[in-house]
Amino acid sequence: MKSQSKPVYLKLRDLIAAAILDGRYAEGAMLPSVRALAAEQGANPLTVAKAYQQFQTDGLVEVQRGVGMYVVEGATERLKASERRQFVEEEWPAIRERIDRLGLDAEDLLSPA
Repeated sequence: MKSQSKPVYLKLRDLIAAAILDGRYAEGAMLPSVRALAAEQGANPLTVAKAYQQFQTDGLVEVQRGVGMYVVEGATERLKASERRQFVEEEWPAIRERIDRLGLDAEDLLSPA
């Protein structure tokens, strides 16, 4: 599976992105420190820092020196647009192919198993 071969920092990035999209880290909210998230996730602090750096590079968080890292205003919508684009362009084609291969239709997918 694709996610199993993903580098740890990208898995952490996905975890943080989901938390922002779910509202657990609202706009203006402070993210956990690198050390705190590393301890929580059982990850190397340098790996967490790399994941955070990606959000900073993308303009979704900002650092307030000596205070912490905060989710910027508008980050949720920009992140949602980016995640949607990635899903449609990269993930959906393989899912659609598998649906077709298995002969599934909308009713099969929407009805409880």
